[in-house]
Amino acid sequence: MAWSRLGSTYDPAHLKQAVETDRTLYEHNALIRPMTDLGLHLAAMEVWPRYQEVRDWLSANDTFRRDILELLGASGPLLSRDIPDTCVRPWRSSGWTNARNVTQMLECLMMRGEVAVAGRVGRQRLWDLGERVYPAEIEAIPLEEASRLRDERRLRALGIARAKMPAQPIEPYHVGDAGEPAVVDGVPGE
Repeated sequence: MAWSRLGSTYDPAHLKQAVETDRTLYEHNALIRPMTDLGLHLAAMEVWPRYQEVRDWLSANDTFRRDILELLGASGPLLSRDIPDTCVRPWRSSGWTNARNVTQMLECLMMRGEVAVAGRVGRQRLWDLGERVYPAEIEAIPLEEASRLRDERRLRALGIARAKMPAQPIEPYHVGDAGEPAVVDGVPGE
């Protein structure tokens, strides 16, 4: 939360302006990031998704994917509720994402960089083509180098962390090979 870091100087209007107008920040995978970090994520977007089940669902619904991209291309930013569901194979989940085809496809397209959050209307995301939200001049940093740089930044932010941690749903708390092994009371760390 920005308020917890900035305190009473935080003004939600400043965040809205930075994301929607100035484009100095962008929203991706439920996090707000500086636009200057986009290059660290582009290569990962190109190889997403890692899971075969998601790849199969995207493949089965490629026409649905293209429908969304064409609609956004012609109309500009839209809320998910304004996008028709032309899904061929419904999204299956035992949880709250079950049968939320439009939302799941938009999430997948966001993870691939094909669409992006252009802003918000209240709490709802306003979706647009990635090429209209992300600056064209930002180049992808190669995946391995980008991963190393993200690990180094994460270590600086955390101060101390394990090389490997359990998987996290959004931003991992492990730092890979970044940093140096810790020694506490003469006992080497993991």
